[in-house]
Order: sequence, then C-alpha cells, then structure tokens
Amino acid sequence: MRQAFDDLDALIERAGVPGASVAVVRSGRVDLRCAGVIHTVTRVAVNDETIFDAASLSKPVFAYAVLRLIDAGYLSLETKLSAWVPEYVDDDTRSAVVTVGQALCHSTGLPNWRSAEFPLRSHFAPGQRFSYSGEGYTWLQKVVERITGEPLEQLMCSLVFQPLAMTRSSYVWQPAFETNHVAPHDSAQQAGPKRKPQEAMAAFSLHTTAGDYARFLQAVLTGAHLRSETASLWLKPHVSVRRRGITAIRPGLDVDTDISWGLGWGLDPAQGAFFQWGDGDQGRHKTFAIGSVSEQAATVILTNGSQGMAIVPELVEGVLAGNQPCIEWLGYERLPKDSS
Repeated sequence: MRQAFDDLDALIERAGVPGASVAVVRSGRVDLRCAGVIHTVTRVAVNDETIFDAASLSKPVFAYAVLRLIDAGYLSLETKLSAWVPEYVDDDTRSAVVTVGQALCHSTGLPNWRSAEFPLRSHFAPGQRFSYSGEGYTWLQKVVERITGEPLEQLMCSLVFQPLAMTRSSYVWQPAFETNHVAPHDSAQQAGPKRKPQEAMAAFSLHTTAGDYARFLQAVLTGAHLRSETASLWLKPHVSVRRRGITAIRPGLDVDTDISWGLGWGLDPAQGAFFQWGDGDQGRHKTFAIGSVSEQAATVILTNGSQGMAIVPELVEGVLAGNQPCIEWLGYERLPKDSS
C-alpha cells in the first residue's frame, strides 16, 4: 500500500500522532517522507533533519558494533560477560555463564529491567528460552567498554556512525540537536519534557533521523563492513520466541509465534524478515524498523506520539510482501480501515 507512505499526513491524523518521519529503502535507494509537527504547541513542521528518540531501535545498531568487534578479534559470541565485568550481577551462579551471543539474542534469563519483583539475576538457565532484556544489553555494553577501553559513544562513532555517514546520530544528547528535535506526546497529544541522555545506553539512548537510520538499514541489507559469515549469523535464528509477550521470566505455556531472535534483530524466518520496535520515554515515542535481505527492502518509522505504532501496519504493507507476524505478536492496536 504505497498510498500510506504518500499520504503520511492523512495517516498520522487518523492515528492521532503529532509527527512522523519515514524512510523506505528499496534496492539501494532511500525515499524519505515527513509529516506533522515536532511539538503540538509550537506547530513547527517535522523535516528530514529532525531528531527522534529511537528508543529500542538502539539495540540492533549496538549489535552491529559488537559484530564488528568480533570480526576484529576483540571478543566472540562465546565470550562470557562475567569474565570481563563480574560485578554487574552479584552472587548468581547461572549468570556466570551468560555469553555475548545470549545477550544479543535475549536468552540470558535476566529481566528486561531489574525490579523488586524481578531482581537482577538469571531467572532461568541462559540459552533456555527467549526473554527480552535491556539488562543483558547494558551488561554487554560494559563488557565492550572494558575490553576496548573506550566509552560507548566513541565506539559507535568509529564503528558505525562514521563508516555509514550517519551524521545526525548519537547515543548522547548533542548541542546540534537542540534546534530541530521532536517532543514526546501522550495519547491526548499533550507534549511533555524531552529526555536528553547525558550517558550512552546501548539498549535505548540512540537519537537519530529516519535518513540516518535508513543508511544503517542499507548496511544490514548488504552486510557492509562485516565478514560474510558474520553477516549471515546476524540474521540467523538463535532462539525461538515461544511466548505471546516479550518477556518470559516465569515458566509458562509455550505457543507458536512464528518469531525467532537473531543477534540484535527479531526475525520472521518464514517471511525472511528482520525487525525491531521502540517504545520510549514513558511510551510517548514509538518507533519501528523492518526489512528483508531477499527483497532488498526495509523501512524505518519514527514517531513522537504514544499512538505511533498504529501507523506501522499500513506502512509496512507497502514495503514488504506478505503478512508480518511480528506486528501481531507485539499486540499494538491497529487503525480501523480507512473507508474514504
């Protein structure tokens, strides 16, 4: 449905989303489309240079940097995180065997984020099953920083942003972002204060533009700057997703979701698609990226409103063939069909 991309203004109005920026990558070409406003009070329009909070779209970009470090011999998928940063998880025998690969494919057994209900430890044997974990990515970040002796932002610049010409991307807030960035909005399209990260966090702090993220997607589609065997491992299923929700800390009933996880990307093996979503800043930023190497096509959708996921299905239909079970698995509400 190319119409959703062409009529992005109408689509976000139907969804109640203040602003959006969308990039479509197809056979090496990038098309950009912007709509709406960065703030519902100032009414300044979104443009191609507008900075969005990428939320968890941060994770695949960080995973790419880790794979580049693996190619350079700094570590391997079998490297144990506790060998480098044992203090991250205290007094937990199971966590001692968590590996780089398990952190990337969310099978560490760690909670998404520690809490009184789910303290920071492995709640099942690492590698046993999928359970989404920002803690696993944070632990891996600390390992990478210790091994290389460099902070994350510096590593991302040298391994990702500079090689891919991502000139308006950073894991920490930049002065250059001040004049053109979106504000987060709730379901009533009321703007809130903008979170401006001063510390780089691999799991969620990336700020970027749709055009910059499209350049990253081009690298995913082509395996740029990776050894061919590493690029193939990146998008190979490493663990099946056997629960309806994104976390599976407690034992429960397995179901067939048709979803697996690779090294930083969710995967739909039947359709040959990779994907990641973002739900940041108290749910007031919604982002989504999906692509297919076989189709040499991908899209990234960045929004500044809590209803942002509602525009995803119609936009994805115009880029990739077939149904995408990841959208059903994520469980976000779809827009009613436009009767006009």
